[in-house]
Amino acid sequence: MKLVPPGLERVFFAIVDPLIGGLVRMGVRPNTITTIGLGLVIASAVAFGMGSIRLGGFLLLLSGVVDTFDGAVARRTGATSKFGAFYDSTLDRIGDGATFIGIGLFFMTAPDIAYRNVAVVLCMVAILTSLVVSYTRARAEGLGLECRVGIAQRAERIVGIGGAALIVGPGPGGLVLSSIVAVLSLLSAITIGQRIVHIYSITEGAQARRGTDAASEALDTITKGS
Repeated sequence: MKLVPPGLERVFFAIVDPLIGGLVRMGVRPNTITTIGLGLVIASAVAFGMGSIRLGGFLLLLSGVVDTFDGAVARRTGATSKFGAFYDSTLDRIGDGATFIGIGLFFMTAPDIAYRNVAVVLCMVAILTSLVVSYTRARAEGLGLECRVGIAQRAERIVGIGGAALIVGPGPGGLVLSSIVAVLSLLSAITIGQRIVHIYSITEGAQARRGTDAASEALDTITKGS
């Protein structure tokens, strides 16, 4: 299950389809779009760190929109490549870290932040969990296993932080923003657990089932023989 439903994703791609077509006609390369997306994330992190929370939220949401363009352009133009996939994933991880570093800097420096130390630690936890969410998928795929399960992936983090920051801002004492970071950290931790269970079920669990089936077949053979 994902927090961003597939129906909403389909509506989004229907809306941005003309923009993607325009990029294709202009000959914009997918890796260029990926780089621009990272620039927007870093600008968002700087805005967060300087206390411009709503601007940071807007730029983060904009980076999320741009982040969907590179893959779509690559597929339409036949420009998909292993380097492109590697480059996109690497820059996404940099973006994840930059976002929470910017928010953490805001918590460290802004006046009247409630539970300041807790808020900063939450940002550290969010960095860790977001990176491990991505690592579990990358490691599983490196072993030839599919691992797209999880309640909170990158899209959910961008929408959760960017939407709340843009609409509400930090809230009194930064409590709205710190609460969003806390919830996303928890959901990311749950996603890590879901992926561990998923990979176990298709590896160790599958072996256990094969062993049980073999034992049942042997028992049937003995029973028939007797």
